[in-house]
Order: sequence, then C-alpha cells, then structure tokens
Amino acid sequence: MVKITHEKWKCISCGACAAACPEFWEMAEDGKAHLKGAEYKKTDDGDLGELTVDEVKCNKEAEAGCPVQCIHVKEEKAEKPAEEPAEKPAEEAPASK
Repeated sequence: MVKITHEKWKCISCGACAAACPEFWEMAEDGKAHLKGAEYKKTDDGDLGELTVDEVKCNKEAEAGCPVQCIHVKEEKAEKPAEEPAEKPAEEAPASK
C-alpha cells in the first residue's frame, strides 16, 4: 500500500506534478495542484489531501519534481496476518509393560 499526502497550502501552482503524473495529479480551478481521488480535510495550515493506493506508479516522480516538497509518498508495509502457532507434537503415551 502507498499513502500519498498533499499539503495543498504549500503548492506554488508550478504544475510539475501534473506534468510528471497526470494519472493522479491535475491543476484545479484555484490554480493549485489537486490529487485525484484524494480526501481533502481542513487543518490549521490549510487543506491536506490523502489518498491510499495499491501501487506507487508515477507518484514518486511527482514527489521528486515538486519544488516546494508538498507531496509525500510513503510506502506502507502491509500488515502480515497473524501466523498460526506451530502444532505441538502429540505427547507420547507411557510405554506399557
């Protein structure tokens, strides 16, 4: 799983992300970058977009090309299912005489 975070308030509207990764990034009506499919929430700093996807695809290029570093791509390790405890060998019955 990959978590993509967009600190929209830092965006300077350069369009580098949309040029590098148009599958995920576009320029919104306000001139700022917009992460397609992301859920944006208000924070004290401004709008914060978050999206979790299965594959990183071109988002690393968008992150690397952003001159103000407002795009963050973090690959999260999938939680492994709990392993079944190994079966204990059956105790041998005492030998009969």
